[in-house]
Amino acid sequence: MSLDLRNYLTVTGGYWAFTLTDGAIRMLVVLYFHQLGYTALTIASLFLFYELFGVITNLVGGYLAARLGLNVTMHIGMAMQVVALGMLTVPPEMLTVLYVMVAQAMSGIAKDLNKMSAKASVKTLVPEDANDRLFKWVAILTGSKNALKGVGFFLGAVLLEVLGFRGALLALAGGLLVVLAITWFLLPNELGTAKVKPKFTQIFSNSAAINWLSAARFFLFGARDVWFVVAIPVFLHEVLAWSFTQVGGFMALWVIGYGIVQASAPALLRTKDQAPKGDAARFWALILLFIPATMAVALSQDVNPQWVVLIGLTLFGIVFAINSALHSYLILAYADGDKVSMNVGFYYMANAGGRLAGTVLSGLGYQTLGLQGCLWISAAFVAAAWGLSWFLPEGEAGSLNHK
Repeated sequence: MSLDLRNYLTVTGGYWAFTLTDGAIRMLVVLYFHQLGYTALTIASLFLFYELFGVITNLVGGYLAARLGLNVTMHIGMAMQVVALGMLTVPPEMLTVLYVMVAQAMSGIAKDLNKMSAKASVKTLVPEDANDRLFKWVAILTGSKNALKGVGFFLGAVLLEVLGFRGALLALAGGLLVVLAITWFLLPNELGTAKVKPKFTQIFSNSAAINWLSAARFFLFGARDVWFVVAIPVFLHEVLAWSFTQVGGFMALWVIGYGIVQASAPALLRTKDQAPKGDAARFWALILLFIPATMAVALSQDVNPQWVVLIGLTLFGIVFAINSALHSYLILAYADGDKVSMNVGFYYMANAGGRLAGTVLSGLGYQTLGLQGCLWISAAFVAAAWGLSWFLPEGEAGSLNHK
C-alpha cells in the first residue's frame, strides 16, 4: 500500500468517526428538546451558533491549516467535539437555550475544522494531473461520510432511548477520543502545510470560479437544510405520529442512501475518461429544482402527505447527492494546490452560510408556513444555485486557469 493511500484511508477513518458523533448529536438535540416541549423555531435556534461559527471557522480555519498543517487542525476539531459532547452532560436544569447554543457553537467549530481538513487533505494526496482519481477519492470520502452521518442519526435516536441523553453523550465522547489518539500518530505532521506561509489578508479567494461555485454552494445547501434540519423531523413526529426511533431510522436511511449515491457519482456520471465540467453542475441543479416544487404542489392538492414525503425525499436525496458530489470535486479541481486549505475553507464558509440560512428558515418557515412553505423556499434556493452555476467555467476544471 502506498503512503498516499494509507494517509487517505487514515483521514477517511478519522472523518468517519467524527461524522458518527456529528450525526448523533444532531438527532439527540432535536429529539430530546422536542420531547421537552420546545417549539420548532426554538429547536432551530439551538443550532444557530453551530452554523454561524461554522462560517467563521471555515474562513479562518483554512488559513490556520496552511500555516500549521491539516493534521493539526483536523485533530483540534476532534478534541473540540469531545469537549462539546461533555458540555451537554451537565444536569438537565443547566441545559438552557443559551448554554446549549454555546455547546453547539463548539461542535460547529469542531465539525468544520474536521471537514475542511479532511477534504483539503485529499487534494494534497493526489497528483495534479489525476483528475479522475481526485473525483473518485473525494466522492468516496464525502459519500461515505454522509452515509455514516445517517448511521449517526439512527445511533443518536437509539442511544437516547437506551442510555438516555447524558449516557449517549458520554459514550460518543469516549469513542471519539480513542480515534483521535490513533489518527494523531498515523498522519504526518506536515500534511497540507503551505510551502510559503500565507498572509491573513489572503483568506478571501481571488478566483472567479471559486467565488461563483461558493455562491452556488450557499444556495444549494440552504435548499436542503430549509426543510431537512427541523421541518422534516418535527413533521414526521408531530403530524404523522412517528416514534423517535422511526424518525431517527428514516432520517438515517435517507442520509445513508444519499451518501451511497454521492460515493457512486463518478460511476453514475460515467466520468472515467473525462472529469466533469461546470455545465454538469448546472444541469443537475435544474433537475433538483423540480423536486421540492412538485412536492409543494402535491401537498396543496391533498395528496397523502406520507407518500409525498417518502417519495419526494428519496428523489431529492438522489439528485442532491449528485449535485453535492460535483461541487465537492469542482472546488478541489479549481483550488490552487499550495493554497488548497484556504480555497476549500472559503468554499465551505459559503456552505456553512447556506446551512445557517437554511436552519433559521427551517424553524421559522415550518412554524409560520408549514412544510409546504419550506418546500417552496427550498425550490427558490435551488433556482438561485442553478442561476449562479451559469458563471462556472466550461473548460476542464483540473486545467483551469483562474480568472
